[in-house]
Parts: sequence; structure tokens; C-alpha cells
Amino acid sequence: MKTISIAIDGPSGAGKSTLARSIAAKLGFLYVDTGAIYRTIGYHIFTKDIDPKDETAVTARLPEIHVELTYGEDGLQHMLLNGVDVTKEIRLPEISMYASAVSAHPGVRAFLLEMQRQLARTNSVVMDGRDIGTVVLPDADVKIFLTASPEARARRRMLELEQRGTPEPFEAVLKDIQERDWNDSHRAVAPLRQAEDAILLDTTELTFAESEESLLNIIKEKTK
Repeated sequence: MKTISIAIDGPSGAGKSTLARSIAAKLGFLYVDTGAIYRTIGYHIFTKDIDPKDETAVTARLPEIHVELTYGEDGLQHMLLNGVDVTKEIRLPEISMYASAVSAHPGVRAFLLEMQRQLARTNSVVMDGRDIGTVVLPDADVKIFLTASPEARARRRMLELEQRGTPEPFEAVLKDIQERDWNDSHRAVAPLRQAEDAILLDTTELTFAESEESLLNIIKEKTK
């Protein structure tokens, strides 16, 4: 059976995860949130009180980490770290920077690369992240680079944090997004960039429904 892989890349807060999860459900594909996988590694490093920028210390801990993706009764992806569900914990604001820092290390990326590719070999997937179309799935059937202005992304992120009961001021959220953008696009290994054959979709002025419709139209067109 031929599997179809859809790679969605883009900066932090562009709505990749929400949109990817939604279109995967509509297409009946497996949704893989690679950001959550990196957050799980970041969370482990955070709990061990290790500097996430210390590559030697971080990679030394990899053999003790076992990451699993499961799907709960809610249909959402749950992250298990050494058998413990850490889905909620990895979304704490301070884990964002840990995830960004650990994902810059070549050893961490190599550790997770095969796991992500195996999921795409055995399932039709919608996978989102920073380097899916450029590094993880360079032969993906459809590649989309999803973006929006930093201000629009900060507003969306603020709303998300409010709904979770962990509100942050707009200036702090915007600063966090701009720092994350800089880190992700300037790291030495697999920096955030648009693949040459990816279709750019800017959602700054689009509602969620309009963004979803645009994505589904691109996928339909490319997989005809």
C-alpha cells in the first residue's frame, strides 16, 4: 500500500500543529507533531537540571530516554517519556526554550530522525516541524511552508496560553517568538528554512477555517 507524506514546516506559533492535526483527521492520516517530540527531550533535560545548551551533557542523557507517541481516547497525540504521559508538562512556557536549545544539537536530531522516518514509511502522515521538508522527509509528496507575521503569531499564542490558564503579556510572548525564530533559523544543524519545492502559505490575514481550506486545496492539487 502506497503511503502519502505531507510535510508542514514553519516558525513557532504559525498554527502548524493545530492545522496539521485537523487536516490529518479529515484525511484519515496519522498526525505526527515533531515539536512535541523535541519538547519531550527538552522536558527530560529540564527535570535533570541540565543546561540545554550543553551539548555534551544533553547527548550523554539520550540513552536513558525512551519517547513514545500514543493516541488517547480524545484522538490526540500523547507523549510518553519513559512510560509516563508528559503531554501537559511539555507545554509549559519554559519548556519552549529547552526544546529549541536541545533541537540544535546534531546528536539529538540524529537520535530522533529514524523514529520520524519510520512513522512515515509505515503510515500516511501529516508531519509538522522546522525541517521536515528539508531534512526529515526530503521526498515528501507535499511540502508546505506555513508562516504568519510575528505579531499575528504572538496574538494566537497569547490566546492559547490564556485558554490553558497560563497567561503571559503580549510583549513577553512576542519576544519569545522572535528569539525562537532567530534560534531556529540560525542553528548550525537543520535550520528553519523553506524547502525549494515547498508551497508558501501565509496565514496572517486568514481565519483558521480559511487556512485549513487553503491547505486541503494544496494537498488535493499536489496528490491528484
